[in-house]
Amino acid sequence: MTRKRMAVAVLVLVLTPGLGRAEELPADLGKARAAIAGLGERLKSELMSAMASGGPVAAIGVCQTAAPALSKAAGDQGGLTVRRTALKVRNPGNAPDDFERRVLEDFAVKIMAGTPPGALEHSEMVTIDGVRTLRYMKPIIMADQPCSVCHGGALADDVKAKVSALYPDDQAIGFKPGELRGAFSVLQRLD
Repeated sequence: MTRKRMAVAVLVLVLTPGLGRAEELPADLGKARAAIAGLGERLKSELMSAMASGGPVAAIGVCQTAAPALSKAAGDQGGLTVRRTALKVRNPGNAPDDFERRVLEDFAVKIMAGTPPGALEHSEMVTIDGVRTLRYMKPIIMADQPCSVCHGGALADDVKAKVSALYPDDQAIGFKPGELRGAFSVLQRLD
């Protein structure tokens, strides 16, 4: 390993909560971070565009159809699996697995204790079906706009009706700006 790579590995290990021993640190953790950053930017852009052209009801359609496609594309570019999850989901297909639930609960505790949400992330090496796999998560923090229109406490009647029609078991409402809304989750097979 070159000195530069070693320095980067040590720096990432020191700055990244949840990482295991240095020998477990994957050289390409940046792929997971970049995939999430790109997905977040594209999703926000799509939502803002839909809001501008068709209002909040149109934005719900973006979350239903475009968000899964954007997540898949973000993962495909780097050989990753990228998804969104939460403790209170709108789409039952986004329900957290045990690992994600544990990390989301940890994020919530840390945020309530005063940790700045933007500073949080979690990465861990696990074995899935005999394959060494990086699990990485980054919180999604409730923003005032565009998020509160569909996930806040006071939804307009047309928004409520559309959400109820698409997601009859919706749990993802009542959030305030700055609260933990959910998380981006990445799986990266390393073997």
